[in-house]
Amino acid sequence: MASSVYKWLIIPILVLSLTAARPSEDHPFHVSVIEINHNAADKTLEISCKIFTDDFEKVLAKNYHTKVDLINPSNKSAMDTLVKKYLFSHLSVSANSQPVRFSYLGFENDKEAVYSYIEVENVPVVSKLGVSANIMYDQFDDQMNIMHVTVNGSRKSSKLNFPEVEAVFNF
Repeated sequence: MASSVYKWLIIPILVLSLTAARPSEDHPFHVSVIEINHNAADKTLEISCKIFTDDFEKVLAKNYHTKVDLINPSNKSAMDTLVKKYLFSHLSVSANSQPVRFSYLGFENDKEAVYSYIEVENVPVVSKLGVSANIMYDQFDDQMNIMHVTVNGSRKSSKLNFPEVEAVFNF
């Protein structure tokens, strides 16, 4: 079973190498990566979402009927508003069976991908983490959302293939 888990963990690396070789063409896989880290000292959940820039711009433009430029935004505040609105409507988390409240921190672009950052305050302990994610499902029916969750140094991973939306991590 461990070898099957590692097979799909390598997919983001393969996707990035394929898109780096063909930046002007559509990439063969549609993947996002969600990282959730529990910071016990600060009692926070630190969440990052990595989404291909071209795909993310397409879905934001389609959903919000506006011009989107995440690489060189003329109005960073307007782009932050779109990214926040999209993520908050396509991602939710519960800690210890209680829904959490997100604080949006911002986004940055790194070549082919956009990294978006979210924080959840007042989470002293995590024994169970539920994640509901349908990021990019409204754009691609072959979308895969990979999740890595780290609590007390223990890292667990899962993946959701369209149309799956729910994952639960027990610690």
